[in-house]
This record gives sequence, C-alpha cells and structure tokens, in this order.
Amino acid sequence: MKVPTMILPMMKNFVRLEAFAGILLGLAAIFALILVNSPASGLYDLILSTKITVKVGDFGISKALLLWINDGLMAIFFLLVGLEIKREILEGQLSSAKKFALPAFAALGGIIAPAIIYLTINNGVAANANGWAIPTATDIAFALGVIMLLGSRVPMGVKVTLVAIAILDDLAAISIIAIFYTSKLSFAALAFAAFILAILLILNLRNVTARAPYMILGVILWIAVLKSGVHATLAGVAVALMIPMRGDGGFSPLKKLEHALHPWVAYLILPVFAFANAGIPLIGLGMDDLLAPLPLGIALGLLIGKPIGVMTLSFIAIKIGLASLPENTNWMQYFGMAILTGIGFTMSLFIGSLAFDDLSMQNAVRMGVLVGSILAGIIGATILSISSKNQVTK
Repeated sequence: MKVPTMILPMMKNFVRLEAFAGILLGLAAIFALILVNSPASGLYDLILSTKITVKVGDFGISKALLLWINDGLMAIFFLLVGLEIKREILEGQLSSAKKFALPAFAALGGIIAPAIIYLTINNGVAANANGWAIPTATDIAFALGVIMLLGSRVPMGVKVTLVAIAILDDLAAISIIAIFYTSKLSFAALAFAAFILAILLILNLRNVTARAPYMILGVILWIAVLKSGVHATLAGVAVALMIPMRGDGGFSPLKKLEHALHPWVAYLILPVFAFANAGIPLIGLGMDDLLAPLPLGIALGLLIGKPIGVMTLSFIAIKIGLASLPENTNWMQYFGMAILTGIGFTMSLFIGSLAFDDLSMQNAVRMGVLVGSILAGIIGATILSISSKNQVTK
C-alpha cells in the first residue's frame, strides 16, 4: 500500500503531535499512580469526587469532577475523533476501496479476537460479561508515541496504517458505546436532540462555515444527549459529522476546527483524562489479583487478541488480493505494528468506566488495561526495532 507523497508532510506532523501526546499521557498516568499510592492518596480522591454545579436559572447540572472529565471533556475528544474520521473517509487514507481495505480488515480482526479472548476467560462470570469491548480499542497517541521512539527506521507506511487502524477502531468504539452502553432512554430528550441535529444538518446543507453556530448548538446537543440516556460524548461525534468539509475558495471549516482542537485534546484533555482514570491502589495487590478473570481477560485481549486479529484478517485481505502490505514494509515489521495496536489505554479505560460502576471492578479494569498496554508497547517496540534494524526511511 503506497503512501501518496502529497499527504506525507501532513501525516508526519500528525504523527509527531500524537507521539508527544503519548508521552504526556504516560507521564499523567504515572503521576496518578504515584499520587494514589502515596500518603496524599486522599487528595486524589477528594479532587475527583468534588461536586461541580453549572446552573442557569432553574436548570442545572451537578456532577463530580471525574464525571465532568469523562462526560464533558471527552465529548471534545470525540468531536476531534469525528472530524478525523470524516476527513479520512472523504479524502484521506479511508477514501478509496484500495486504501480502506487493509486497515478495515485489520481493525475488524482487532475487534473480534480480543472480544473472544475476553469472553472465553470470563466464561461463567456473568458480572464481567459487560466488559467484552474493553480490550478492542487502540490508543493512537500512546501507540504512535512508542513507534516514534524508534525514529526514522520505521517505514512511514507502517505509521500511516497504524493511524488508519486506530481511527477505524475509534469508529467501532463509537458504535459500540451507542449500541451496548446506553442506559434507559428519555424519548423527550432524544426528540429534542434530534431537533438540534436537524438544525445542524440545515447549517451544513446551506454550507454555513462560521464555527460559532455549530459550537453553541453542540453544547445544547450535549446537554440533550446527556439527559437522554445515550452517552453524552456521542454528541461530539454528531457535531463533527455536521461540520462542512469545504467552504468558499477552498477553505475547509472541518480541517480548520480539527487543527484548532488537536493541541488542546493532545496536550490537555487526554492527559487530564489519563490522570483521572489511571489511579490504581497497588498496595496489597498480588499475582492473584492480576490473574483474576476480569483483568486477565483485558490484558490478554490487548496483548494477544489484538495482534492475532489484526494479523489474521490482514493476511487474508492480502492473499485474496484486496490489499497489500504498506510500502517498504516486511511482515515482521507489520507484526510489530499489530502488537502495538494492543495499547488500548484511553479508549479502553473509557469503555471500562461505562461497563462497570463498582470501584473494585474499575480498579481491576485499570490494572488489566495498564498491564496489557505496557506489555504490548514493550514487545511491539522490540520487534519493530529488531525488524527495522539498519533501515532508514525518509
């Protein structure tokens, strides 16, 4: 699969940004782990449980800070994800059947195999069944952060393919959240949300390129979706799909907003999310805790399920002639990349927060995600380093 020369500069800038974001994510997670396992652990819990109320007249929303982060800030993250998906489908790495085939097959395999492994390990534990989607995600920032540590030896085609797989993973995660992690529905709130969506669609069809109407209506849509029982972050995706790709004179409102949001999401929102969701009390934990079905199913789903699924369906797609390996890439390099898709972190933690309310189960989720993601990063980077030895790419 050849990477068009015209997209290389843009893709390289994207990769660098995501890679640095991955470093910040790691530092934020480490800081959370240190704080939770120090005498200041009470401060961590106090900060995240602090109630914050936003009120206008008689209408108000009151949530703990952790929920404002997971429901509010992450809606902005999903807005960016939606913009990236739309751009890639319209003119990027997902814009043609040939470009789409390899990452599509790989992403599908990377969803099916981890879910099977998780459900097999948790067979008979009915309370854990709702977590099947946790190991199906890929954290693009962390994965690219690891791959960038290897420098120019890793072919650009490998990085581009990893980005495309992660974007399709995000699209699948959005669908999974909407279908499987939705609580009781308020049809009145859903009807109001549909009304706001209709207005956004009219703005899109009339090619309104001003950002303010979309953002104002987006906040209103977020509130409506929050009250509807559908997870509020999906409002971000809905708004993204309504942003016009093209304006007058070649101006792209979608790309302009994407570029404006990217640094805020990469350098602030995701590190804050990582800090708020990665804190695990490690005191008293032993191997028995890690080998319990819930964390073990997540860890092995990420570490083993992701690469098995990615490699199996990629091999099939290539053998039947629907796709080809990325340019200047061998199978061992592709295998190393496939293991890196097992770095689930952000989206895995997010799905875990939706799957389980119980604090002990959430801590087990965090343990499984961290162990699986760290091992996938180490092993994937090692294989890529060995297979890319003495190879330098532009």
